Amino acid sequence: MNTRIVLASAFAAAIAAPVLLSAQKPATAPTFKAEKCYGIARAGSNDCASTGNNSCGGTSKRNSDTKAWIFVPEGYCERIVGGSKTAK
Repeated sequence: MNTRIVLASAFAAAIAAPVLLSAQKPATAPTFKAEKCYGIARAGSNDCASTGNNSCGGTSKRNSDTKAWIFVPEGYCERIVGGSKTAK
């Protein structure tokens, strides 16, 4: 077997493994009765998003992104300034 191919394969695996293992995904549902609240998450602290460039947990690039949501206890979203139950 060609040593160059083996080394290239090992290098590619070393580069790809961390990326594949750290795949972003939405936050798991909390144990309490919750609802999604859009527009109140800090940058990088969202649980997920409806559309746009921040579709997974922790990927929001700006504060109060109206497409990014976090879980809050049911009934609290509409009480929070800027909070909405739907994406805008």
